[in-house]
Amino acid sequence: MNSAFGLKLKELLLSWGLSEQYATFTKSFIIVVLILIIAYLSYLITNRIIFRVVHKLVTKTKYTWDDIVFQRKIFKRLSQLVPAIVIYYFAEIGLVDYPNAASLIQSIAYIYMIFVGMLVLDTFLTNLHSAYLTLPISNERPIKGYIQSIKIVIYAVGIIFILSVLIGKSPGALFASLGAVAAILILVFKDTILGFVSSIQLSANQMVKPGDWISMPTRNADGTVLEITLNTVKVQNWDKTISTIPTYALISESFQNWKGMEESKGRRIARSVYIDVKSIKFCDHAMLEKFKKIKLISDYIDKKQDEIEKYNKELGVDDNDKVSRRNLTNVGVFRKYMEIYLEKHPKIHDNKPPYLILVRHFQPTDKGLPIQIYCFSKDQAWADYEKVQADIFDHILAVVPEFELNIFQTPSGNDVRQLSKSL
Repeated sequence: MNSAFGLKLKELLLSWGLSEQYATFTKSFIIVVLILIIAYLSYLITNRIIFRVVHKLVTKTKYTWDDIVFQRKIFKRLSQLVPAIVIYYFAEIGLVDYPNAASLIQSIAYIYMIFVGMLVLDTFLTNLHSAYLTLPISNERPIKGYIQSIKIVIYAVGIIFILSVLIGKSPGALFASLGAVAAILILVFKDTILGFVSSIQLSANQMVKPGDWISMPTRNADGTVLEITLNTVKVQNWDKTISTIPTYALISESFQNWKGMEESKGRRIARSVYIDVKSIKFCDHAMLEKFKKIKLISDYIDKKQDEIEKYNKELGVDDNDKVSRRNLTNVGVFRKYMEIYLEKHPKIHDNKPPYLILVRHFQPTDKGLPIQIYCFSKDQAWADYEKVQADIFDHILAVVPEFELNIFQTPSGNDVRQLSKSL
């Protein structure tokens, strides 16, 4: 369909008795119809033959990532580019006598090609991300934020090219004019820019990834990270609600990542009970004999008694001098009992680094002497962990009276009434 073909077609139409004007119009119309037929045929050839063959070749490879990247959807969109290219390059030939119409059709085809090109790149990046998710490294380094950033750049560049066609200016001139509105763009896309920088930091420093359990009280988030995008991080809380956190907030604010605890296969228990200080006392002979009947600490009592008796004899302290001599206390025996109890507990890690077992007390307060149980549960799941912790403290609350100790409890109204009755 070159100019020679157009001239011969016009001469033929003139020989049929058509006027110059009608011959020119009819010639142009016929050529446009032929161009549309060629464009349609090119679409059928690329979509149903070439791309179908390529798609089959891709699916037959031993790799799975190429099947995901080169899905049929991306071939379908690529095939939509071919008729637009045909129309763009042949419009000027078919409408040589109508330059304004040819220019308009070329502009429309050019805009269409840009738009389809953006969709093709968008689909390709989406498929590329899906293929990346099949790799083990995707669990450690999510790239969704990067993919979204690239998509934003692609659409921004595509829009600039479309605007350049509509207003009749070169893309370079539009890019140069962006400097004047850079401050406005920064203001409008502030969250996106911050999110982009934050996503790079989160990924590079491996601060958080999908599947991690994080706690962020300032954002009412406590649960599993579902997704990290350019602008937001989605967290599914334990009550099944979804908290959406700005990505940059994970950089500018503090949060707790429980990944280390999950990887260590141990979850810390650190809880205290308050002993009434008035119930703390030295162990007399009757108490020690009673404690010896407790299997877990019978050997400990015998050993400590021999050690203390030897020390007191060397010091020359009389048995009646309870102040000067060394003595076991009921709270000390209780602490030792709890240490051995925790060491024997099947759900508690052995007393070996990094899983320490401590039964210690802090500075006395107006509520009594705090005795803290510090150990690590083998069960990390929330419900199982809480059961282990509850079982331990159920036992503590029940066994404390056996050591002639009392748990501190603020007097209730019923306690006050009973006291008043006794008086």
